[in-house]
Amino acid sequence: MKKEEKLARDILDQIGGGENIRSFTHCMTRVRLNLKNNGKADVKTIKEIDGVIGVIEDDTLQIVVGPGTVNKVSDHITRITGVKMGEVIDENEDNIAKLTKDGIKKKNNTPLKNVLRKIGSIFIPLIPGLVASGIINGSAGFLKNAGVAPDLVWMQILTLLGGSIFGYLALVVGWNTAKEFGGTPVLGAIAGIITMHPGLADIVLFGSNLVPGRGGLIGAMFAAWLMVVFEKQYRKIVPNVVDIIITPLLTVLTVGLLTIVAVQPLAGLLSDGITSGIHWVLSVGGGFAGAILAGFFLPLVMVGLHHGLTPIHMELINSVGSTALLPILAMAGAGQVGASIAILVKTKNKRLRNLIKGGLPTGFLGIGEPLLYGVTLPLGKPFVTACLGAAVGGAFQAIMKTAAGGIGVSGIPLIPLIVDNKYIVYFLGLLITYAAGFLFTYLFGFKDEMAENL
Repeated sequence: MKKEEKLARDILDQIGGGENIRSFTHCMTRVRLNLKNNGKADVKTIKEIDGVIGVIEDDTLQIVVGPGTVNKVSDHITRITGVKMGEVIDENEDNIAKLTKDGIKKKNNTPLKNVLRKIGSIFIPLIPGLVASGIINGSAGFLKNAGVAPDLVWMQILTLLGGSIFGYLALVVGWNTAKEFGGTPVLGAIAGIITMHPGLADIVLFGSNLVPGRGGLIGAMFAAWLMVVFEKQYRKIVPNVVDIIITPLLTVLTVGLLTIVAVQPLAGLLSDGITSGIHWVLSVGGGFAGAILAGFFLPLVMVGLHHGLTPIHMELINSVGSTALLPILAMAGAGQVGASIAILVKTKNKRLRNLIKGGLPTGFLGIGEPLLYGVTLPLGKPFVTACLGAAVGGAFQAIMKTAAGGIGVSGIPLIPLIVDNKYIVYFLGLLITYAAGFLFTYLFGFKDEMAENL
């Protein structure tokens, strides 16, 4: 039996079996399980399973197993249980309410966290595409800056491949939004298409031409959510015999008009406010703002809410061509890498050394969960010193005003996506952050006796 299959079976044994899964998905490092009854999950034992790096209890049970491994473990869960990723088992609301009362823990539920979780669930399935397209886009831009003619056929193909998902991102975001809120995905996709349709530019409303893409992904998500709301309401009153015709027709007509008249203008104002606010904070706060943002980002990663910031990065890219926020936040992972190297230098604990050696390669590539849940967080102080190292790097990136033209990656792979030819500046920021995380941890954050508690 392969180790990934054994890991999948061990996890299933400790969550109450496949019959206790309501739905599941995964991101780059975590299997995210929505259980029918969380009371059946033995979290303490799950943490002790060989191959499990960490466990986060939230509205879903998030089991960190690492990049690459997570895909194979998820495939084995599907093969063993028959539950496909994204498929919801047992949507009976009364039954779910009963199971919630009997066992599901609602931890730290606040409106902001719930919104960030929902947004994260919408964007997590898109991450592989964003990563691939972002790297292709960034590489094409790097080659153009190096003097390669953009009208060469192979360069045109690279540009096409890299820009495809970004050109139609509102469509897939709309699809995922409707799916996440329990509506018909294609209606959500239609909502996304409406917000970016080039034909909007030919329509004059209230004395001015409409603007395709106004409101960006915020508008697309809200329009898709409205599709779900109206679809469910119409379904309550439309006779079953004509439901398949009348319900989607009324939904598209209603939400389409609302999107053009209200959603896009309001989402546009909100989008402008967010992007302007971030630029104001960074221009006024400078290095201090960068330090605060980078220093407090790891706790957001720790609870899995960092994906909720994806639409903000995208709005910055759509409005000004780049996101200054991403290079700053990327320093959080770099600080953790530096902290882990310091521990590797100081510790004699064989198990801890193996954990660090296994997590460092992905840490350099911007995937920090193996080091976060396997090393710094369990040890305690190194988590704090890693955040301090990140703050130093965040201040540097803010002062130097580095920015990225794409999203989906951080760490070293972010280099090709850096705009204005500041590749070396960004890389220097990485080195500074590695060094800061190392020094804070080596001097103040770790003693070898800490490893005895792992």
